This record gives sequence, C-alpha cells and structure tokens, in this order.
Amino acid sequence: MKEEQVILVNHNDEPIGLMNKLEAHEKAVLHRAFSVFILNDKNEVMLQQRAHHKYHSPLLWTNTCCSHQRAGETNIEAGKRRLEEEMGFSTELKELFHFIYKAPFDNGLTEHELDHVMIGYYNNDPNINDDEVESWKWMSIEEIKIDMLQNPEQYTVWFKIIFDEFYHYLEDHKL
Repeated sequence: MKEEQVILVNHNDEPIGLMNKLEAHEKAVLHRAFSVFILNDKNEVMLQQRAHHKYHSPLLWTNTCCSHQRAGETNIEAGKRRLEEEMGFSTELKELFHFIYKAPFDNGLTEHELDHVMIGYYNNDPNINDDEVESWKWMSIEEIKIDMLQNPEQYTVWFKIIFDEFYHYLEDHKL
C-alpha cells in the first residue's frame, strides 16, 4: 500500500508540494491538516481515545477526529471523509479558523501543521472504527478544560494546543 502523502504549505496555506506523511513528521515540515470538533445539543464535545496500536499517542484522548487533506480535496471534504472513516457517521461541517502549531512527540516525530479547525453537530452514538479508535465519550467544554489541567498526560499533545485555540474561539464568537 502506498504511504499517504501530506500537502506541504507555506505560512499562507499555499501548497508547495507533497511528501510522505511519515517523512513530513520526521523532518517537521509545515503541512496542511485539519481537526474536527463534534458537539451535541448539550454543548458537549465528542472525544475519541486513540487506538492502542497507533504508532504515536496510543490510548490518549483527543478531539473527535483529525488528519490530513489529500491533494485536490477541500478542507470540508477531508473532514467529512475522516469523520466517516474513524467515527462512522456523517454530518455537516463548518470551518471556524486555522492556525499553525509545532508539537514534538516522545518518539522523535514532530507535528508542524497549518491546522484547519472545523465544527459539526451530532447527537447519536458513533460507530467507531477499531483500527483507529479505542473508545469515545461526550464531555462538556468546561469538563475538558479542568480535566486537561488535572490529567494532561491523558491527552494528545496537539489536542491540548488545538483545544486552547478552540476554547478561545468559542469565547470570542459565542457559538
């Protein structure tokens, strides 16, 4: 199977090439990514626990899903594709904002991403893909904020960064 490629971008989110995903994370090259937050009618966020066999951040909690856009794919198309692949459902998504972050993993890889953050709404249980997701749960935004302070080791390094941006966006825009 051919390794998935990521879209290399400059700081203006303009594509400048493609690179194998693992190589991009080994070299810490800036590339396009997305993060999806699914909320329910109670304003709770659907969190996923990464599968135990993932090559980085296994069993850590993170946002509903995240991944990388493919060449020729819009941000929304990518978010919907990955939501279906990981969580087993589809819903409308809206892009909120994007930002750049850099986060090293303890295995020598580094996320250096221009991350497009999206939101969607869903009230049912997901049909999780066991290859990607170990478990899932709903948590209020305030519960996540408190739990991340008390148990930071239980969350992915990127989720701690992205959640902070997401939380401040929600405060500023009263969604």
